[in-house]
Parts: sequence; structure tokens; C-alpha cells
Amino acid sequence: MYRLYTIIMLLCCSMYVHAQRTQTIRGTITDKESKTPLIGVLIKLVGVTPEIAGVSDENGAYVLNAAPLGKLTVSAQYISYQPVILSNILVTSGKEVVLNIEMEESATKMQDVEVKAKKEHINEMAVVSAKTFDVSETERYAGSRSDPARMASNFAGVQGADDSRNDIIIRGNSPQGVLWRLEEIDIPNPNHFAVPGTTGGPVSMLNNKTLANSDFFTGAFPAEYGNSTAGVFDLKMRNGNNKRHEFTGQLGFLGTELAAEGPFSKKSGASYLFTYRYSTLKLFEGLNIKIGTSSIPNYQDAALKLNFPIGKKANLSVFGIGGLSKIDLIVSNQTEQPEELYGESDRDQYFYSNTGVLGVSFNYLVNKNTYTKFVIAESVNEIGAHHDKVFRNANWQVDSLKNVLGYMFNTKTTSSHWYINTKLSARSVVRAGIVNNYYSVNLLDSSRQYPPSRQDWQQRLSYKGGTDLLQGYVQYKYRPSDALTLTAGLHVQYLTHNNKAVIEPRIGMRWRVSSSGVMTAGYGLHSQMQQLYQYYAHLPQYTQAVMHNYNMGFTRSHHVVAGYEHALSKVLRLRTEVYYQYLFNVPIEMRAGSSFSGLNQGASFSRLFPDVLLNKGTGYNYGLELTVEKTFSQNFYVLATGSVFDSKAKGNDGVYRNTDYNTRFATNLLAGYEPKLSKNSVLITGVKITYAGGRLYSPPDVAASNALGDLVVVDSARNTLRFPDYFRADAKLGVRINAKKLTHEIAVDLVNVFGIKNILSLTYNADLGAQGVYPFVKSYQLGFLPLFYYRIDFGSGKNR
Repeated sequence: MYRLYTIIMLLCCSMYVHAQRTQTIRGTITDKESKTPLIGVLIKLVGVTPEIAGVSDENGAYVLNAAPLGKLTVSAQYISYQPVILSNILVTSGKEVVLNIEMEESATKMQDVEVKAKKEHINEMAVVSAKTFDVSETERYAGSRSDPARMASNFAGVQGADDSRNDIIIRGNSPQGVLWRLEEIDIPNPNHFAVPGTTGGPVSMLNNKTLANSDFFTGAFPAEYGNSTAGVFDLKMRNGNNKRHEFTGQLGFLGTELAAEGPFSKKSGASYLFTYRYSTLKLFEGLNIKIGTSSIPNYQDAALKLNFPIGKKANLSVFGIGGLSKIDLIVSNQTEQPEELYGESDRDQYFYSNTGVLGVSFNYLVNKNTYTKFVIAESVNEIGAHHDKVFRNANWQVDSLKNVLGYMFNTKTTSSHWYINTKLSARSVVRAGIVNNYYSVNLLDSSRQYPPSRQDWQQRLSYKGGTDLLQGYVQYKYRPSDALTLTAGLHVQYLTHNNKAVIEPRIGMRWRVSSSGVMTAGYGLHSQMQQLYQYYAHLPQYTQAVMHNYNMGFTRSHHVVAGYEHALSKVLRLRTEVYYQYLFNVPIEMRAGSSFSGLNQGASFSRLFPDVLLNKGTGYNYGLELTVEKTFSQNFYVLATGSVFDSKAKGNDGVYRNTDYNTRFATNLLAGYEPKLSKNSVLITGVKITYAGGRLYSPPDVAASNALGDLVVVDSARNTLRFPDYFRADAKLGVRINAKKLTHEIAVDLVNVFGIKNILSLTYNADLGAQGVYPFVKSYQLGFLPLFYYRIDFGSGKNR
């Protein structure tokens, strides 16, 4: 650590210069509800002398030239609109700041309302359990690894499943209940090495350099969102700079990447944005650099957005993300049993997953109060694997290999979303839309894993066909005053292959009870279809035509939420929410006495093929969340979040048991200090401490496990045991240097800096079982992991 600090200080000294450097801040200002440009808005930098200010033109565009570098505050004021103040806008020498601002018309007499950038929800219908995902925080917060999902685990009520994956567990719900959206389209799991039936993975495909600030919902979300019972991550991509070509290069442990953006035509305002990343470890292997293992994760991803304004009323954009990943986990060449986090020690595993999304969106301003938008996209998700069982002798030498598992899950989805939004008055807005997802699948899965002596293949899945999920919604927002916002909506969805349909009401309220206090409340009924492959699976003893869970209905959930927010000062805020969630129509096994519940799926590297299921299970989650935040000022920030909760599920045995995710409590403490080292360089430091309840597990049945060759638990005692509580500390140290026309940033993220051995699970070891000893071993979470990166940002041409 001392050597790293010394290197950083030398870099700062070697690049120190006294010249005052500046940058351009520009963007557009629009009405929040109608999206029409606002003309004549006064926009200025707060606390900067001499004053730097500007006025928006007929297109809503503004420019602030010669802005000083650092963290700045921008204010926007307009007659009959609520003032907006955006704090902690990072300005560097390498790239212009494109800051687009939406302003809300005052419902009554204009009041002085300060709106923080990270507190303002992108979706105007969001009033409760909505948090803004700030792209800058994926790099600022220690342990976030530039990953939106891992950053979200810092929010109150949200936690991860384990260190090796970025699954999002919201309020004790399965991560399977999370809906991912991109550019207002439902998308498949956006992670590398993702397995069917999950929403997380080890490495995110999403590149934060292409994302704009987005919304993250944890309950009672607006009516436009369907097919989710836990939460929604509604991601937006930003447009490329339409005035100046800019570039980024980055070398890091998680990938080597390039990014470019700029104008196609400065006159038309058309722009491009593109990023590409390749696995750094695989790159090192190609250069014959030894890294200590042969199981190298091979992945690459790319993202793009092309934006084309069409006159003053229309806009067309093309967007896409894609990723390829592959890994071979070979244990047959091991001479001693390894500690392997991602695989099992008794088999060679060959795995791949490929995902791509390509879409087009078109929006049109019908008039000054109405706009409409249509988005269509095609996504492809291909996942496959095969496993070879390794048989060893008493000396742990390989006797033979046997192919025991093979599967292929290919899904093509055509998604579309159309809506129309009308601002009826300064007080009211209505939106209505249709969402459609057509899934075309080709699914194969066969196994002869258990018991190890099995020779015949058991086919569990062989289906080629499709189904359609059609959704519609209408939502209304009414503001009787600037202090009170009311929302109401209705969502419907219909699944074509088995004719299942649901209707879901949603309501919400946000009430500013004082200049510093806000109360919120909301209710929503939410539903989610089951995992596609489970509809089409069949029991091995029957033919593929007998799909025993084909007619499963939606899992459903009532959400009730109430909250209170209080501004203790301009930079210190407190937020608390209390919630109750009742789940019903949950899939449970028909088998009498079974404790199985569909609420325990979705956070592993395995697929699940249950017996005959019924939509008769129930569950509940309730809890209290608290957030205390000191926003960045005087060079430091502090964020403390905590939640206490209970999460239960009931199977066919009629007993409410802990769900897999009922850790009872989760807390995070994050802090950072970013002082100036010189006029043009900043030291970046940060820490994160996580303390949460221990993971639940079930007592193993030794005799049954030895007979099967895999872990079998005592079903009647599911989730009655608990591992020790989880503790992890992360740290970050780096420096940002603003050189002439470019910005350097070098940092190291120290994950689990103390090397705490947190227990992940109990696993079955066939070799121990064969020796007649206790066959279960503890698998541990991630140990100490240093993650470095070096990034350079620069642009071509002069700053205006």
C-alpha cells in the first residue's frame, strides 16, 4: 500500500503544472412531462467567481464555457417552473460535460425547491421506493467494480447473493424477481457467464461509460413495469457528444477497453457512442504471461448508440449491447484438490454464454403537450455446457472421465414498446402504452450425473417453439399542489401459450409536509411469469410431449410501502421506508409434505428441474430500511444504509420457513475523501464496510447424499441452520490528473482487504464420500482481490 501511494504521489508531481484549465458544460433543457424544449432558462454555476451563466435557446440548448475543473453545482431557473440545483457535477479536462436537465412546471405558485441530481427520479411517475442510479458512483464507491448491480447493493434493502456473482436480492426476494430494462425494452440477463433462470452473473456486460443516470425500483413500482415481483433496473444509455470527438482507453483487471464518441454531423446533431472490452486475463494469456491458472475466463463485450435528430420534433436512435463469454474449468489435470469458487472439483466443465440486444427507438413531439415513442428490439441469448465426471483412485489420480451433462438454451426475443404521453395541464399527466415480448426458444438438457454409476441418459428438456407475453398499461399523475403528488395506474399482462392473464392496480403518493420533510406511500399488485425453460421441461420417464408444468400461472405479489425523507441540512439527508409484501400463486411441488418453494430459486450456477408444480404457495417479506447520506462536499462523502427484515415461504407441507435470502439484516458504511493534491490533480480514497446476517442452509442427509452422489438435504428442516454473519471491508486508492486536454485516472480497488473467510455454502465431496468419511465441505466466498485500472480520457479539437 505504501509503495502504491508513493507511485501516485510521484505521478502527481511529475504532471503538476500551474496553468488554469477549464472545460465546457452544455446540454438541453426540457419540460419533464412533455419533453418539449424550454426557451430562456437561466442556467449558471453556483459559487463560481466571476459568474459563469447562460440562457437556453429556441432548441432548449445552453453552453457554459470556461467552467473550472472539479466538482461543480449547476442551477437552472425559469418562470413558472420549479428551480433545479444539480450538485457534484464532475468536470475534467479530458471530456466535455453534457448535462441534460428536465424541469417540472409548478402546479401552483412557484416555490424554491432544491432538487439534487441523484435524488431526482428519471421516471416522472415514480414516487416511492425509487432510487436514482448515478453512473459516477459505480467508480466512486469501493467494491462496486464499475458494475451497476454491485453498486445497487449499497442501497438500503438490497444485498448480493455471494461475492462471485452480482445477483440483486431486494427485500428478501429471489433475484429471479428482478426485471432488467434497457432503453425502455425488457432485456435478458446482461451478465457474462449467466445461467438460465438467473438475473445475475460473475461479470457485468454493461459498460458504465455508455450509461446515463437511471432508475432502480425496489417495490410498488409504476404501472408501466410488469413481469416482476421484486424490483426493476431501468437503464438508460446516453447519447454521444454531438459537437466533439472524444475517446477513452482503459486497462484493468476486469478488462481492457476502448470507447469513442462524437458527431456524425455537427450541423444535424447526429452522434455516435461505442465501447469495446476484452478480458485482460485472456489477453495476458495470449501474450504468454503466466497468471497462475489454466481456467481463464474469456469474455468480450461491446455497446453502441447512434442518435439522429430529425428536425425539431423527432428523433431516431439505434442502440445495442452484446457479450460473448466462455470458460473451461478443468480439474482433471489437478494433482491436489483445489478451492474452486466457480466450479466443482469432481468434473471438467465447458461453459459458454452469448447475449446480444439490438434495437431502434423513435420518438415524436406531437404538439407542445404530447409526445409518443416506439421502441423495437431483437435479443439473442445462447447458453450451453457439457460436464465430464472425473473418477479418481485413492491417490487422487485420474482413473477415467465420463460425459455426464449437456445442455443448450437458445432464446430469441422480439420486444416492442409503444406509448403516448400527454401533459393535460401543469397539474396532471397521463401515459398509456403496450409492451410485447415474443420468445422463440430451442431448449435441450440431458443428464446422467446422479448417481455416478448411472449409464443411461435422462432427458429433461427438448423443446422448440415460442410464446408471447403481451402487456398494457395506463398511468396518471395529479399534483393538486407543488407539495403533493398522486399517481394511479393499471397494468395487464397475458401469456399466450397457456392463456394466463392478470390485472394489476398501482397507486402512489408523495407529500412534502415541510420545507425539509417528505412522506411517501404506495401500493402495487405485481406478477411474474415463470422461467421459460420450466414451462417446457418434462419428467425423464415421460416423452417430451408431456410438459408437466406447461400451465403454470404467474407468481403474484402485493407490495405496500410507506416512507419518510428528511433533509437535516443542505448536504445531510435521512430516509426511511417500511414495507410489507405478500406473495401468492407461488409454484410449489404437488408432492405431499414437500417444503419446496419457487421463491428460493435464482441465485446459483445451476438450473432447476422440479417435479409437478402447483400455483398454491405463499410467502411474505416485511422490513424497515434506513439511509443516512452526507453528499459530497468539503472533499468527502458518507453513506450509511441498513435494513432489518424477515422473509418466509410456505411449501406444500403448510409450514412457513425462512427463504434462502432471509439473512435478517444487512448494513453498509461507505465513505470517501477526495482532496486536491495540486491545482490539477485529486487523490481518490474510499472505504466500504458490509456487515450482514449469515446465509441459511439445510442439514444434509448423509446416507441419501452418498447414495445419490450429490448434496441431499433434510427436507423437513429446510433453512433451519445459519452460517456465521458476513463481514467484508473494501478500500479504494487512486488519483485523477487533469493534464492539458486529457485526464488520467489510476486506482486500485482492494476487495475484502482483510481476507475474511466468509462461508458461502456446504457442498458434497464425492471423493470423501467414497472414503467413508463425512462428505461435506464448506465453500468460501471471495478472498482478498486487488483490482487495478488505468484510464485516459481525451478529446479532439479545441474546447469552445
